[in-house]
Amino acid sequence: MTNTTNTARRAGAAPAFPVYLTAAVLARTADEGARVALVMLATQRAGSPALGGALVAALMIPHVAAAPVAGALADSVRRRRLFHGGAVTLYGAALAALAVLVGRVYDLVALLLAVAAGCVAPLLTGGLTSLLGEFLSKEQLTRAFSADAVSYNLAGICGPAVAAALGTAVGAGTALAALGAGAMTGGTLLFSLRLRPRAGGRKPAGRLQPTELLQGAAELARNHRLRSVTWASSVGQLGVGALPVMTVLLAAKYHASWATGGLMTAFAVGALAGSLSYAYRPVGQRHPEQVVLWGLLVTGVPLAMVPLTRHAVPAAVLFAMSGFCTGPLFSALLASRERYAPAAVRTQIFTLGAGLKSTFAAAGAAAAGALNGLGAAALLLGTAACQVVAAVLGLALLSGHRPAPADPETDPVQALPHASDRRSP
Repeated sequence: MTNTTNTARRAGAAPAFPVYLTAAVLARTADEGARVALVMLATQRAGSPALGGALVAALMIPHVAAAPVAGALADSVRRRRLFHGGAVTLYGAALAALAVLVGRVYDLVALLLAVAAGCVAPLLTGGLTSLLGEFLSKEQLTRAFSADAVSYNLAGICGPAVAAALGTAVGAGTALAALGAGAMTGGTLLFSLRLRPRAGGRKPAGRLQPTELLQGAAELARNHRLRSVTWASSVGQLGVGALPVMTVLLAAKYHASWATGGLMTAFAVGALAGSLSYAYRPVGQRHPEQVVLWGLLVTGVPLAMVPLTRHAVPAAVLFAMSGFCTGPLFSALLASRERYAPAAVRTQIFTLGAGLKSTFAAAGAAAAGALNGLGAAALLLGTAACQVVAAVLGLALLSGHRPAPADPETDPVQALPHASDRRSP
């Protein structure tokens, strides 16, 4: 990019980032809360928790399946603020429509609408995060990614809480409509971001070739740093995804019903504190991939100690300590994707990475449910072991041979300064 572009970034950073962060919190809160609101709505209006589960599955599965297409489309469009703002607005509109239609139309219609909303969802997570490098300078990005990680933490805490509170007080339909309105507000805010249109050279979004959908995956396969943090963080999610199942077992063990939700809340609050701490004093900025691997290792230590506790309160403290370690880990993961991903496929890298993490988390939850007969202690030790295995895997992938540098004169991706200057150690 030219110096003019960098100057535009710095000039737009002050007003743009608060707008972005507000939009991200609203969009991600809607995404997290919709999963609770849909189940409540199907139960209240249709008397069918099974329909609620099917709606959540219809909303969540495309998070993974649509990630390559959504990322490729985002990387190909010129006017990104219109694309991303429109996507978030459409997601909110779909939630609002579901608030009206569930239980009043054929279930298949509601399920298809949920699938359509889920296809947009990757742009609310990794897709939005990939925009930060477009309007912030390189020096601002580390703290910006920590703040963005906070938006995920806040959404994880507030989304289900808002859905449950509103769903109980005024009805799940109203709760889902409110979440949808929040997402539409976030989409409207994104229209105001100062993002320069892409220069020509990429095909229009409607003319993507099948090979373009694989470019992000190919980059993940050959770039040893991206490969390391992507697979290490995904394997780590096997254990983290299993935690909600374990909290049910721990609540029974401690005879403390509050622990079912309380332990996960403690983990989320710890993650929020960790992200804020890392935003205030980021460490390891030169090598964020190393922060990811160390974060995986230390995340497992408190969890391995939980089986030694006899009461729910010490267990909650250990859950919070483990969550705290995931704050810097996640911030550094986002920074790694931004630093090492070529500009031409950056959004694909973000959406694919987010999709893989969601897939592994879902697999971890399913595995924990199938193995719940082993007991909470064995499952917690298994979760801690997942973090160690993930860190070792990441180190092994990081130690692989680095590909030969491309010739900037013949490789247009490497010729982009914003991509190439971040590949240096």
